[in-house]
Amino acid sequence: MASLRLDPPFRAEHIGSFLRPAPLLAARADHAAGRLTAAQLRNVENAAIRAFVKLQEDLGFKAVTDGEFRRSTYTANFTTDGLTGVSASLIGEDTWAYTDARGHREKARIPQVDDKIRWHNSPNAADFAELARMTRAMPKITLPGPCYIHFRAGRERISRDAYPDLADFWSDLIEAYRIELEKLAEAGCRYVQFDETSIAKLGDDRIRDALAMRGDHWKALLGTYIDAINAIVSRAPKQMRIGLHLCRGNRLGHWQAEGGYELVAESLFRDCAVDFYFLEYDSERAGSFAPLRALPAHKSAVLGLVSTKTADLESEEFILSRIRDCAKYVDLERLALSPQCGFSSSEHGNTIMGHDRAVEKLRRVVEVARKVWR
Repeated sequence: MASLRLDPPFRAEHIGSFLRPAPLLAARADHAAGRLTAAQLRNVENAAIRAFVKLQEDLGFKAVTDGEFRRSTYTANFTTDGLTGVSASLIGEDTWAYTDARGHREKARIPQVDDKIRWHNSPNAADFAELARMTRAMPKITLPGPCYIHFRAGRERISRDAYPDLADFWSDLIEAYRIELEKLAEAGCRYVQFDETSIAKLGDDRIRDALAMRGDHWKALLGTYIDAINAIVSRAPKQMRIGLHLCRGNRLGHWQAEGGYELVAESLFRDCAVDFYFLEYDSERAGSFAPLRALPAHKSAVLGLVSTKTADLESEEFILSRIRDCAKYVDLERLALSPQCGFSSSEHGNTIMGHDRAVEKLRRVVEVARKVWR
């Protein structure tokens, strides 16, 4: 039996976002139409977050999030709302489009850099402080990973007037993240999760081909991206625990890429300065557990074995068997359990899964974690 954890990651984790309640979506629409003030919308958000916090605590989670209830997408709270120079729009390019099991396609959000990147009035510290006041558990905040902008935009959508040298783009972005983490620490934050989906997608042949077509070799990008993450982590407040969440895209039950971790495992696990990873492992698209052989002895992995893309509820035995399979490569002491992603990376959520089933899936995570790690 493995030991109890008192610091992140915990044996049962929740990745972050959750299905938005209908009253919250209605309030957001009313605010957009001018029928609700910002203060009134904030009150509705607070009520929804308070209820979600209580749900997580009642289920038994030791770390809780605000469900990303204040965001329209998982990147909106920082990439476009907390930085100058960056915007994003939905574009139907085949390379970045999301696909589901039926072959239906969803447009992707592509960032554009038109001016110098600077930290600017990010709402996250104030939002975190509000979350912390609502909970007895450890509050966790999720931030979009720093590689997202370049991975989607490429050189073509990063202004050459603002950044004739891409090294300056990375320097400015790293500095903006440094300030963001400092502000969060001042608000009492000790637990941050970077949602960095770009690196896992390098395992997809189609994605690598598309990157090569625009002049980016995947191996060079991998080094650049890990260097950026490491630069941010090295500048983070010392008391802060930072985990890296990797998945292959999650939009309305659709995904953006396929392929395992084999190509990136050595660099991702050995060279990246984070100590723990939240890894998508809910389908064959994620490949086998074998790449986890590269996970150093001081690092741990949170296995995303419960899917947020399908309504089917995973059985306890299925999850237990998957954990046993993974334990052939990584000692059980260094493993934990979670859903493979958040339940609602945009405010529209996964339309094939209702609130009750999503709660069942979170409950299943805690139940199985208790069986495995007591």
